[in-house]
Amino acid sequence: MTIFSKIIKGEIPSYKIAEDEYFYAFLDIFPMMKGHTLIVPKVEVDKFFDVSDDLMQRWLVFAKPIAQAIEAVVPCNRVGMSVVGLEVPHAHMHLIPINSADDLNFTRPKLKLSPEEFKEIQAQITARL
Repeated sequence: MTIFSKIIKGEIPSYKIAEDEYFYAFLDIFPMMKGHTLIVPKVEVDKFFDVSDDLMQRWLVFAKPIAQAIEAVVPCNRVGMSVVGLEVPHAHMHLIPINSADDLNFTRPKLKLSPEEFKEIQAQITARL
């Protein structure tokens, strides 16, 4: 069982943004930018392009309002999407507020946010959904 499956099951706490029968979205605890959100399918599939066509379509439709909510509350040019998939063997999508392409550089130092900052951005994003 992956760390993401444990988060989905509530065995590991998370700052949940949204959930449906297929996906779980939550704030990345090692964010590139404030509001950095991960979206994972509830079914464990290692590689993004190994998910079914149906799930792939549902994934983008699920992500769209979350990206719009992030963009509404985090000052940024747009919300970028990245699928790297090297950290955890469970397909996942990153939604990251960006102002330039360099904001998607995963080798940059991550932000360190307090629990209060995570709760504040979680509340702001979820209020827009």
